[in-house]
Amino acid sequence: MCWASWDPANALRQLSKDFTEETGIEMNYEFVPWTNYADRFLTVLNSQGDLCDLIIGDSQWLGIGAEFGHYVKLNDFFSEEEISMDRFLDAAVYNYATWPKGTDNYWALPAMGDAVGYVYRKDWFQRPEIRKSFEQEYGYELGVPKTWQELMDVAQFFQGRTIDGKKRYGIALYTERGSEGITMGVTNALYAWGFEYDDPNNDYRMDGYVNSDKAVEAVKFYKKLYECCTPPGHSNAYMTANLDAYKSGQVAMQMNFFAFFPGIHKNDRVGGDTSGYFVNPTHGDKPRASVLGGQGISVVKYSDKQDMALEYIKWFAQPEVQKRWWKLGGYSVHKAVVNAPWFKDSAPFASEFLTAMSTVRDFWQEPTYAQLLQSTQKRMHDYIVADKGTAKEALDNLITDWKFTFQSVGKY
Repeated sequence: MCWASWDPANALRQLSKDFTEETGIEMNYEFVPWTNYADRFLTVLNSQGDLCDLIIGDSQWLGIGAEFGHYVKLNDFFSEEEISMDRFLDAAVYNYATWPKGTDNYWALPAMGDAVGYVYRKDWFQRPEIRKSFEQEYGYELGVPKTWQELMDVAQFFQGRTIDGKKRYGIALYTERGSEGITMGVTNALYAWGFEYDDPNNDYRMDGYVNSDKAVEAVKFYKKLYECCTPPGHSNAYMTANLDAYKSGQVAMQMNFFAFFPGIHKNDRVGGDTSGYFVNPTHGDKPRASVLGGQGISVVKYSDKQDMALEYIKWFAQPEVQKRWWKLGGYSVHKAVVNAPWFKDSAPFASEFLTAMSTVRDFWQEPTYAQLLQSTQKRMHDYIVADKGTAKEALDNLITDWKFTFQSVGKY
């Protein structure tokens, strides 16, 4: 089993002991840090290596896995074993299992649902003196931000405020340049403003969509939020940096993936009733949308243990196994779990997770996603963090980059 090294992987290792007990098949694991995750396993796949029998690969890898022949197509297996994709959330199937998108061609089983959400210092929000001060300054009651403007208001309010004798800051945002961080951050704003990657009726035609007025406004807003309300030195921050800023008490809020929320809930310093959780805020009358995280589990074409790998897929897809997966800290997207009467009360973030997973949107899942992502990282970081050029210029340049990438593979 190949995956990233993090708390959900430890939960999966624990869960999989049941698989070994039931089948006699021993499991081995190759878990690597997120910073090395893509380089490590894409290199293995591209070299047709047999390290991984099963891989929990990022959603963006589906195009690569399918078109380059890295993954086993699972349609026949699903049919033979009566594993129906109708048993999983529609958005999860679309994003974690299918290629081309919108077809019934399955290359993975939805394994780990995830989306970007937010954590806030519920204990600070509830203090009478803080609530009174906020209402005097902004004219409404302090509460969970429902819109991006409210998110800005709350972040500005806490920025530089002294609480319990210490200087605090507003919010920890994604700003990281090297891998995917700032893209996973700024798209939270872009989606809330109604961003489209291309013309819905004309694939890969991006002019007027990627650089639309609303896209420009969203990127400018994210830059303003970064400049006004993040802690010092937060110019290259992703998941771990945000967790550290929040757990150490630096910030009132943090942006991060739901996958980390069970760990926060159990944390000695910020766990329990100290923290609360909310989904990506809305903007105006645009539909709610959340940035997709999470992965599907695929069988690697170069494995000499495909039969055992498929046996694991069959086992993992069972409703009872999915329920144990959720209770151990994994994020099941099986309807027997998320639609169960007990689900919303099973964790303080369960209801917010379900809302987010019903409205997720992903980055390009094209086989050329790595080049598309690198361009986005550069253009967004240059403007938002390095203060180079304008938002419109950043998006115009991004279109130029993306056109070049798509032209190189004959799609534009």
